[in-house]
Amino acid sequence: MIKIYKLLGLLLFGLMGCVGQNEVFIDFTHPEIQYSGRIATPKNKAAELHWSGTSVKVQFEGTSIQALLQDSLGDNYYNILIDNALVAIIRPDSIKKYYDLASNMSAGKHTLEIFKRTEWSKGKTYFYGFKINSGGKIIPKKRDNQKKMEFYGNSITAGYAIEDLSGGDSPDSTYTNNYLSYAAITARNYGAAYQCICKSGIGITISWDPLIMPEIYNRLDPTDAASLWDFKNYQPDVVVVNLFQNDSWLVKLPDHVEFKRRFGNKAPDDAYLINAYQEFIAKLRKQYPNAHIINALGSMDAVKEGSKWRVYIETAVTNLKDHKMYTHFMPYIPASAHPSIQDHEEMAESLIQFIDKSIDW
Repeated sequence: MIKIYKLLGLLLFGLMGCVGQNEVFIDFTHPEIQYSGRIATPKNKAAELHWSGTSVKVQFEGTSIQALLQDSLGDNYYNILIDNALVAIIRPDSIKKYYDLASNMSAGKHTLEIFKRTEWSKGKTYFYGFKINSGGKIIPKKRDNQKKMEFYGNSITAGYAIEDLSGGDSPDSTYTNNYLSYAAITARNYGAAYQCICKSGIGITISWDPLIMPEIYNRLDPTDAASLWDFKNYQPDVVVVNLFQNDSWLVKLPDHVEFKRRFGNKAPDDAYLINAYQEFIAKLRKQYPNAHIINALGSMDAVKEGSKWRVYIETAVTNLKDHKMYTHFMPYIPASAHPSIQDHEEMAESLIQFIDKSIDW
């Protein structure tokens, strides 16, 4: 485990410069670059990374590799993994430049992954390509039938404040790390492709901010209502939905601006909440006719034993009468802040055990 003060020490400085004669530039359009997540390529100038858990992966031969990046705000953080081991964390600047990802490596084959830790509210990052040392080359990516998973969630799924080891639940984006979330852990357990559609504070009927999940679940660029994702591009085998935690708080806050905007002066009744959840899951089923859909909840107080939010989910799933839909409630973990790294590991273990027991995929 790397503590946050060590993470900050690992931030790398951008290296300005052009590709020399003895270096090889690999454009972002290269067919052997493996993207994970919803990647926009407007005007084919760069790959845009928005969503939590979005990643760029490549297999190559060489002793050093750099990436040409530019961030819209300079607030995003990325894990740099070489051969599946974390070697650095970078914070791309709003100026387009090269970042030294790894150097002085042993000669031979390596795998590099750039993994987005932070949420789309921190802006987007433009990826233009890689630069590898003289004699280096890209290795064709694997063409196996990889399993696919997709997660829909809120701050829990995002890995919000997961590395605030003080338990202070800091909003500073240096502490958010989707790579250590239960969602990413579960996907890695199965060697599955991973896609994560999440936003801190979001709900199905109401959010702490204006957007709710049914309004953004189908977006390519989450900030642009006209930017629609083509669901045919990624058909997951298993979909996990972990929502309703924020709804459970906000429906009790009649003075909140979003309560007034969504509900007026009267809190929604049980039937309204059940129907809203049911309608959203039905939308996902329409997009994913063959997927196993796990309607989950946890690990904060909405999943407590006896919580009516568990009943809402169970009722909605029963009403849908779909043999490939499930409910799974992860353990309630009492805490004064968002789930810790250890909490996420427990959540992942719970979800993995459920999948192994209930789903043949």
